[in-house]
Amino acid sequence: MEQTITKKILEIRWHGRGGQGAKTAAQLLAETAMEEGKFIQSFPEYGPERAGAPMKAFTRISEEPINLHCGVTNPEIVVVIDPTILDVVNVTEGLDDAGVILVNSQQSPKQIREKLGFNKGKVFTLDATKIALDTTGLPLPNMPMLGALIKAVGIVSLEKVEEKIKKKFLKKIGEKKTMGNIESIRRAASKLQSE
Repeated sequence: MEQTITKKILEIRWHGRGGQGAKTAAQLLAETAMEEGKFIQSFPEYGPERAGAPMKAFTRISEEPINLHCGVTNPEIVVVIDPTILDVVNVTEGLDDAGVILVNSQQSPKQIREKLGFNKGKVFTLDATKIALDTTGLPLPNMPMLGALIKAVGIVSLEKVEEKIKKKFLKKIGEKKTMGNIESIRRAASKLQSE
């Protein structure tokens, strides 16, 4: 299932709504890659700053120093954390024909492909909100989407992300919620659908 990305700088654009954790997931991915010896960038882009407003986050990962200092306009990977974004934002904008799109949805990859008119590349779907509710009791799909992304394209190791989550969140949110987030990543990796 793992898709191979061969560009020197891997660029990922995350779409979500304020408060859903797109920024956190983008940052966790970047920080994990940095600990694995890569060069990274991660930052958000907000429209009207309020909870629930559409927003983007970006991650760049490279074997060499990154000299770009702008948003990601031509991503290899697009991650859609909130499926309602599909109705208001062209998430495939700038996505290469060989690109990867990962959507938090109950719909099949084929249905999402048809909805977006994305006829090339790879499409993955996952009901990340359900996984988040089952594992943490909260409708925050960012961690399951991070797990699905790692399974889909193998950017960093799942184990390293789990270690990073423990380091970053154990004291902040406690053991139960931290382990729930780790469980959500594991479940997502095992339930990912592709086409």
